[in-house]
Amino acid sequence: MKKRTLFRPVNQHELKLIEATDFQKFPPRLPEQPIFYPVLNEAYATQITKEWNVPKYGEGYVLKFDISEAYFQQFEVKNVGADMHDEIWVSSEDLDEFNAQIIGKIEVIGKYFQ
Repeated sequence: MKKRTLFRPVNQHELKLIEATDFQKFPPRLPEQPIFYPVLNEAYATQITKEWNVPKYGEGYVLKFDISEAYFQQFEVKNVGADMHDEIWVSSEDLDEFNAQIIGKIEVIGKYFQ
C-alpha cells in the first residue's frame, strides 16, 4: 500500500491527549476548531511550532504520521501562504474516520522550547 506522510504541529496539552491513545489518534477538535489541518511537510510544521506554539505555550512539538495515499487523494491540498505552506483540511466531524486511516503510530520528530 502506498503511504502519504503528513505532519502536525501540537502543543504539550494536545501531545498528552495523543499519548493517551498510545500515539494512534488525534483528539477531537474543540468547538471553536471546526477544521483539523495536517500539513504536508516537516518544515511547515516546524515553522508553526516555533512561531506559534512555543511563544504561546512555552513548548511545541512536531509530529509525523502516515495515511494511505488512496485516502489522502480525497482531500484538496490547500496552499495558505508561501510555497511550503500546504495542508489538507479535515472537518471535525470527519476526524474519527481520518484517525482510522492512520497507518502505524504517530511519531514525535521535533521538540522545541522557549
